[in-house]
Amino acid sequence: MTSKPTACLALADGTIFYGRGFGGTGTRVAELCFNTAMTGYQEIMTDPSYAGQIVTFTFPHIGNTGVTPEDDETADPVAEGMVVKWDPTDPSNWRATGHLVAWLEKTGRVGIGGIDTRRLTRAIRQQGAPHVALAHDPEGKFDLEALVAAARGFAGLEGLDLARDVTCAQSYRWDEMRWAWPEGYSRREGPAPKVVALDYGAKRNILRCLASAGCDVTVMPATTTAEEVLAQSPDGVFLSNGPGDPAATGAYAVPAIKGVLDAGLPVFGICLGHQMLALALGAKTVKMNHGHHGANHPVKEMETGKVEITSMNHGFTVDSQTLPEGVIETHVSLFDGSNCGIRMADRPVFSVQHHPEASPGPQDSFYLFERFAEAVRAKAAKTA
Repeated sequence: MTSKPTACLALADGTIFYGRGFGGTGTRVAELCFNTAMTGYQEIMTDPSYAGQIVTFTFPHIGNTGVTPEDDETADPVAEGMVVKWDPTDPSNWRATGHLVAWLEKTGRVGIGGIDTRRLTRAIRQQGAPHVALAHDPEGKFDLEALVAAARGFAGLEGLDLARDVTCAQSYRWDEMRWAWPEGYSRREGPAPKVVALDYGAKRNILRCLASAGCDVTVMPATTTAEEVLAQSPDGVFLSNGPGDPAATGAYAVPAIKGVLDAGLPVFGICLGHQMLALALGAKTVKMNHGHHGANHPVKEMETGKVEITSMNHGFTVDSQTLPEGVIETHVSLFDGSNCGIRMADRPVFSVQHHPEASPGPQDSFYLFERFAEAVRAKAAKTA
């Protein structure tokens, strides 16, 4: 580097990366992951599933499209910080309403540029997702021993229930549908079958997809009980994405999901919701070496042989070897063979590990929302 470093990234093993800081100042301690997506950095930073993590972006042009409130997946960034190769540039996009750096400053998230992200990504792949401390000081003063100690002191995501931190405080209705040219976001109108979405850290675009598929959506907090869900008289239940260890969140979520299953309702889960459903059905989850994070992950649907290009963001996975009788593996990753979907053999209960709402394919997996909506409509017709 030709200029004095104003940020540094300290790994728990003592490795130090120096760079140029941007965004908020101070120190953030978290797990470090990498994301291979070429677009969508704002959606990634505001995805509640990234709670407790700092994201290394393998694509170098981060910041080139600026930011816009339309792309927020929740109100503010949830990821602790970002690591990039090149400093964010001025935005060049007709939708931009602001600059990435100013947005990070406003929200207090720390960024570091000028990093050899290839080297860092190789280290993550080989050694697993490390615990790190990311510091930004405009004066360039760093206590390296303290930063390494902070990284080593991070407890990690195993055994950590983060859904409580990112879930909604109270229930609310959702009627906004997917973005479409030229009107942007429109509202769903008219009567529709009722769906309760349990919010473990739900992305807004998932809720939009449910509304666009023709569902009357009520979002409820992660700690909602089965009795509270059933009191809404829903025709189906959706289990959202979210952060942390599924086994930890499952301590209170699994009993609620079991109650919903006992009531015979259609169920659809995504990401953490997929893992929660698997736990409720009797399977187990395990921590991955470095997880799957990106918008270019090939997933095979086992029953048709179709390969979908999907968006992924998870550090835990369902152990397919523990799936009980009557639960079928429907999707697998073509990168490593890990489980990416399950369904019950005799009921409209299913889930996927990837994110069909993110549309990187661009819409390879939207059929899942339509499949769920069809099951919900069938349930509503029976009870009418």
